[in-house]
Amino acid sequence: MNQSRFLVQVVVFVLVIVSAVNAQRRPRGGATTPSASPSAAPAQAPATTRPTPTPAPTAPATTRNGRRGARTPVGANNNVVNNPVSNVGNTATTSASSEKKVLYDTSSTGSGIGEKTKVSLRTESAIQRSLVKDRKPLEYENLREDDAVYSTLVWREIDCREKINRPFLYNGKEDNGDQRFFSILMQAVLNPDSTQKVSAFSVDDDRFTTEISAEKLLRDFAFDYDTTEVMQADGSMAVTVTKKAKLNLDSVYKYKLKEQYIFDKEASRMFVRIIGICPIARMKPSAGAQAVDKPLFWIYYPDLRPTLAKYEAFNEKNFSGRMSWEEVFESRFFSSYITKTSLNNNQNIDLKTLYQKNPMLRLYEGEKIKEKIFNYEQDLWSY
Repeated sequence: MNQSRFLVQVVVFVLVIVSAVNAQRRPRGGATTPSASPSAAPAQAPATTRPTPTPAPTAPATTRNGRRGARTPVGANNNVVNNPVSNVGNTATTSASSEKKVLYDTSSTGSGIGEKTKVSLRTESAIQRSLVKDRKPLEYENLREDDAVYSTLVWREIDCREKINRPFLYNGKEDNGDQRFFSILMQAVLNPDSTQKVSAFSVDDDRFTTEISAEKLLRDFAFDYDTTEVMQADGSMAVTVTKKAKLNLDSVYKYKLKEQYIFDKEASRMFVRIIGICPIARMKPSAGAQAVDKPLFWIYYPDLRPTLAKYEAFNEKNFSGRMSWEEVFESRFFSSYITKTSLNNNQNIDLKTLYQKNPMLRLYEGEKIKEKIFNYEQDLWSY
């Protein structure tokens, strides 16, 4: 009886030890295995799996972010995919966006030099005005060298800011073009009449020695193209091309005249003949510099007379009482002041050089020269 009770205790002890060993061998998270019995087959050891090796960290790939020379990691931009096909598409998009649009500002105009004026499709006036188109200047009276007992050269300037000279700056437009006097000079040189050629000459001297071509006048005074970058609404950049005038027509408000006074003993009178006209512009030689008077070119006046006869000067009192520009100069309907003369001027200098610091003395000296010429003619007569 005691022996059998002892055997039962031994068997129970063995079973407890076997259960403890199986519990230690059971895998984590796995299902529980039934406890083994002496008659059961030995438990099979669980299969072990090989751990997956962790890949070594690599340097992030880089791509251009649109700015020149700047590089950004791919991982820093979620919109960029590390895919060769998508990268090709991104490159094409970037190159297409880098191309700038070119826009032309049609609202801007040049100086008006060399540009054609629109012709009216209907009659602008209730009166058919055709006489001015066929008008020709009267030919000069022939002056013989033997009859010219007195002669002197005079240079004078016309300041268009004076009230009597305001027609020189009239900026109206007619079928024959801009009515500013400087525009008339440019039209005469660039579009000469078929019967009379008008040439421009260099201001190096007033003797008409060097001719200036019409192409050079256009390059110097017409217009130029100015380009500026402007950001569009979509963020892209565009280049705006603007026509920029090189010379403002209103800046030409002075004209220099070269004249010759001749007393003809056959006619017993003093003749005044204009030899040349030179427009003077108020210009800045460089950015930030002070504006100075710059002579542009000389025109031989006898060649210009047929053209001036077909243009009418503005008359603010009576539009039907206008006279041609040729009549304005021949009738001396302008105000001017003398700047140089050949009388008692053996050094060939002008009054501005002689009286640099006192402009009033220049005007007084110019009036003295005018009085000398007048007195010469009057002293020839006895009363």
